[in-house]
Amino acid sequence: MKAKILVVDDSGLSRRTARRILEEMGHQVEEAPGGAEALEHYFLNRPHLVLLDMVMDGIYGLDVLIQLRQIDPEAKVIVVTADIQQSTQDQAKDAGACAFLNKPLNKQRLSETVTSVLET
Repeated sequence: MKAKILVVDDSGLSRRTARRILEEMGHQVEEAPGGAEALEHYFLNRPHLVLLDMVMDGIYGLDVLIQLRQIDPEAKVIVVTADIQQSTQDQAKDAGACAFLNKPLNKQRLSETVTSVLET
């Protein structure tokens, strides 16, 4: 399934890395540099999937995740973060994340995870 995917990260390098991998998979990629932009973009465009960083300026990623799920309880969100703490993973899953990936992004793992989440 080729999908419209929103990449939310305050790091331009991280957004570009994810974009390159996802576009190589044939997906359409849109970007948001922060939580407020992500919420607005999701509300207006309803992407099939969101890749969401946790630590960003402005709205913290977990709060963005909670608000995305309020906008759309069926929203598919993969949390992508450098935070490797188990408690962060647990909080993200409790808030409705479909999957959790650690940075730096691994092309094979990202590809497998995106495909799996989109197929469910």
